[in-house]
Amino acid sequence: MQDKRAKIIGLSVIVLIAAAGTGAVVLLNKPEGDTATQSSDTTTSQSTPTTSDSSTTAETTGTYKDGIYSADGSYRSPGGTETVGVTVTLKDNAITAVNIETHGTGNSAEYQSMFKDGVGALTVGKNIDEVKLSRVSGSSLTSTGFNNALETIKSDAKA
Repeated sequence: MQDKRAKIIGLSVIVLIAAAGTGAVVLLNKPEGDTATQSSDTTTSQSTPTTSDSSTTAETTGTYKDGIYSADGSYRSPGGTETVGVTVTLKDNAITAVNIETHGTGNSAEYQSMFKDGVGALTVGKNIDEVKLSRVSGSSLTSTGFNNALETIKSDAKA
């Protein structure tokens, strides 16, 4: 049992060292009860249609003016800094519509497109303060750009 455990730990260290060079965050198999929620994709594609985590905060932290707001959010990918355009319509602090403008090229364009296809189901109808995405349709890096843009939008829409 200890020999198997030592091999698993050794392999985990190798994976973490390899991931550190790409700037990716790697979550290994976590034990029951582990609540880690942040993860990042590298350049591999996933075929899962829409797998996502949507974290919510315990309380609403702001009041926002109704309207349509847009912002670009940036994030780091293995290919460098990328941006994604986000437009949301707010009504009574809730997101009633969302549109994503993809700016990526190569693999980033593919991930941003997957993100665009799945983001509406995770955001429309939700209080803007409750939306913080970590993975949408296999794209977790684009979520960082989306979350950054959403913070700018919240600042712009503050009542």
